[in-house]
Amino acid sequence: MRAAGAGTIAVVDYGMGNLRSVWQALARVAGEGAVTVTADPAEVLGADRVVFPGQGAMPDCMRELDARGLRGAVVEAARHKPFLGICIGLQMLFEHSEEGDVGGLGVFAGGVRRFAANDMVGPAGEKLKVPHMGWNEVVHTRSHALWNGIADATRFYFVHSYHVAPVDRACIAGTTVYGVPFTSAVAQDNIFAIQCHPEKSADAGLALLSNFVHWKP
Repeated sequence: MRAAGAGTIAVVDYGMGNLRSVWQALARVAGEGAVTVTADPAEVLGADRVVFPGQGAMPDCMRELDARGLRGAVVEAARHKPFLGICIGLQMLFEHSEEGDVGGLGVFAGGVRRFAANDMVGPAGEKLKVPHMGWNEVVHTRSHALWNGIADATRFYFVHSYHVAPVDRACIAGTTVYGVPFTSAVAQDNIFAIQCHPEKSADAGLALLSNFVHWKP
């Protein structure tokens, strides 16, 4: 079965991270027949919707994306299709990362920064560890279709040591506090990208993925 309005969904496979959990979560809300995990640029370009996930270090992710000839297809999809970036799939949309001093795809102006050691202090004065790992609140900075049915400050699951710093703050759709406030979601036209892992975020994550499946930007 396929969810009404889902169309075909391509999950971009550039060899980084375990994509099975992403596929399983999407298949649960969209139907197994709708979701394909693919390293084929033509399949990415031919899909109705594109999900760009990933785990690992930014230099490795960019290298593998280029090695598979996927850069152009991902950038083109981000221009024209409902597009969801997850974790490093958010970070790679920016111009540059401090991790390995490497360039990104430049879809959004701005960079990717490591959590500064001096900022890693909790509300009770406790030392916070990097990576930021575990459940944390995402505060909505503006309304968006992907927040439908998800309460403001709902907790999602995070695993990351770097965070995005957009030049245009109008694109920010969500923020989270870990020592300091940071951008945890961005949205622009047909793109929504989030730092946490909705596929690991229980009911809230499934709600966000379901909203993406039915989103008509």
